[in-house]
Amino acid sequence: MHRMGISIYPEHSTEEKDYDYMKLAAKYGFTRIFTCLLSVKESKEIIINKFTEFMVQAHELGFIVGVDTNPSVFLHLGATPYDLKVFYDMKVDIIRLDGHFSDMDDIAITHNQYEIPIEFNGSSNTALDLMIERGANTQNMVVCHNFYPQKYTGLGWNKFIEFTKKYKALGLPVAAFVSSNNKNTFGPWPVYEGLSTCEMHRGLPIDLQVRHLLSTNKIDDILIGNAYATEAELKAIFQVDKTKTTFNLELSGDITTDEKNIIYNYPHFGRGDASDYLIRSSLPRGDYKDKPIQYREHDKELFHRGDVVIVNDNLSHYRGELEIIAKDMPNDGERNFVARIPKEELILLDQLRPEYFFGFIKTR
Repeated sequence: MHRMGISIYPEHSTEEKDYDYMKLAAKYGFTRIFTCLLSVKESKEIIINKFTEFMVQAHELGFIVGVDTNPSVFLHLGATPYDLKVFYDMKVDIIRLDGHFSDMDDIAITHNQYEIPIEFNGSSNTALDLMIERGANTQNMVVCHNFYPQKYTGLGWNKFIEFTKKYKALGLPVAAFVSSNNKNTFGPWPVYEGLSTCEMHRGLPIDLQVRHLLSTNKIDDILIGNAYATEAELKAIFQVDKTKTTFNLELSGDITTDEKNIIYNYPHFGRGDASDYLIRSSLPRGDYKDKPIQYREHDKELFHRGDVVIVNDNLSHYRGELEIIAKDMPNDGERNFVARIPKEELILLDQLRPEYFFGFIKTR
């Protein structure tokens, strides 16, 4: 099950605002919170008291909380890889290591007596495979990518996939960040350009960021890196179908009722015998074997990548098949143009593999 999360930075806000945001996020099914101790400059006693109270409030609303730490934070709080009592007393659910200890200390912390999961940085080439070979406890190991406050510094998509595949191959859950586009959002540092993991997501609609991460079939949990997202953004994420890749569509002005039925009321998955030109969803053919789909003229000589077409009466054996154009091909009159995937959503098409389930978002 995919868990959605928010980020809270108590040192930069008020308890009242944070609690209201947590309640709003809980209303829309969010169950994770990321918070950061790296930027907190208060005394050990104040940190423990403030964050313990924060954890209690979060738990009452059904959240699990991960805190970002490094060796300096451990030193400040009087913790060591062999003694996590202070985090246990604070009721921390996940300890994220932004920095590392020695090889043996990193292994030892995964065997902590409190069984607190240790979250390793997924945006670096960390030797978790070697740690596991040397006895690290995979039951207490999870992975979370970084976010990147500075514009143009987020992970490139190929590097993001490379790192993610590495850690998923070890059987570890992997989380990543998306970014709110709300005005005046903030994070742990005084930089305000959004807080996504991948640079290509910066500025995209937040639901598209989420749908793109989900389309990889490799990201487990997704967190909004900056605070505070708008209620509309929280609702948009809540409404994302987490079970398959979904596309918005720009419908053709002359689309028919039957064509809309094929688009929205059938499960779609690309055939395993995949073509370079088409992603074929053949299931609707059974119901349209004997139902007409009249040819409708389309004024373009070529169909282009991202066009959605449905086979018409001129190729009656395949009538009703829905196809997404993957590579430019001639319009030979055998397919009706019914919709187009918006340009910014073609990144989802890049991720769609043979036999992956997909669907279309019905506008209300």
